[in-house]
Amino acid sequence: MLELAHSRTARARQSRGGANRSVHAAQIVDGEIFATIASGFVERFPALDLFERLAAIRSEIPGRLVFTTSFGLEDQAIAHAIFAQALAIDVATLDTGRLFPETYDVWAETERRYGVRVLAFAPEHRAVEALIAGQGIDGFRSSVEARLKCCAVRKVAPLARALDGSAAWITGLRADQSADRAQVLPALFDEERGLIKVNPLFDWTRERAREFVRAHDVPCNTLHERGFLSIGCAPCTRAVMPGEPERAGRWWWEQSQKKECGLHAAYVTSANAPKQ
Repeated sequence: MLELAHSRTARARQSRGGANRSVHAAQIVDGEIFATIASGFVERFPALDLFERLAAIRSEIPGRLVFTTSFGLEDQAIAHAIFAQALAIDVATLDTGRLFPETYDVWAETERRYGVRVLAFAPEHRAVEALIAGQGIDGFRSSVEARLKCCAVRKVAPLARALDGSAAWITGLRADQSADRAQVLPALFDEERGLIKVNPLFDWTRERAREFVRAHDVPCNTLHERGFLSIGCAPCTRAVMPGEPERAGRWWWEQSQKKECGLHAAYVTSANAPKQ
């Protein structure tokens, strides 16, 4: 009986090992396919307008696609291109619990305008309670580490849920938003998340996004008119002064020039970086 038990255990281990190898092999194949699709977008996007870019993303990537919006200028342009063509792309937002009232206003206006529902992903309440208990309601101001911990709870973790099971993540990143984003590509294979990350506005300027929104009468966050060029959570965003970089109003009390929250960990990977 003991030998039989050992035999069954060995076979079970072999079976699990074979299954794990199969999953790993499938992931490698998917990664190679996704990388090939991303490379195709890199080559073709410059010749396509925004509507064509979004249509190509939907037609060429099988599976669930997710566009995450913060209802800023760029995101509203992308949302319009998705809704106007009735593309099968999930539009989701991260409701951190600390957004501006104006952001909720444009969220509601967008749903009314297009007759849609934007999916909301909120932070896990126990994690928020623990965060506040540990650092206070505005403890994120005490250090960069504390701020990144807040972002991890309110933004990064909900994003993971929003992207769960998706084949591609569409973002509103532009290369000219900051020095850190200067190397943004049209698309790349995000190895960490196992999906294609697509940036259809990679080569747009802010002025081009503004002109697009005006031309198509797209709902726009009124904070933009008051100098808020990049809009995040209310306690972490201020209006930008004349001559300041576009993202200078984000976490302005920090000395670091890098103004990120952890959602966009990398813009170029070694496998997707342009050849010199």
